[in-house]
Amino acid sequence: MANLLENDITATIGTQNYLCTVSWRNGTLVMDEPESIGGKDLGPDPYSTLLASLAGCTLSTLRMYINRKGWDIPEISIALNMSQNAESELETVISRTITFSSEISEEQKERLLLIAEKCPVSKILKNKITINTQL
Repeated sequence: MANLLENDITATIGTQNYLCTVSWRNGTLVMDEPESIGGKDLGPDPYSTLLASLAGCTLSTLRMYINRKGWDIPEISIALNMSQNAESELETVISRTITFSSEISEEQKERLLLIAEKCPVSKILKNKITINTQL
């Protein structure tokens, strides 16, 4: 099975709790936790970063489709959050609300909802994930 990324994502943490530096092909991202749980809030927390990946992928996928169709939709916005229910087995529910800067038809809404579900990160999150960890 081939890797989806050309290069690995790498990350490091020093002695400060929660403060991680994540590197990818040409940049770095600082991740931290909010002050309310002991971080310094210097960057997004892991949950926010996960949702940001879904937001970026969803918006890019929708934009490509809208442009290909030639529809006049100048701006797309998205709001995401998640909750967890651990009553029997852990279930995570992600809420994703997409809005448009201009009115769109019911037919466009139905089609764009289907397209949002087909973004690659949505597919990853909705299918089986195996994490192989090594030391």
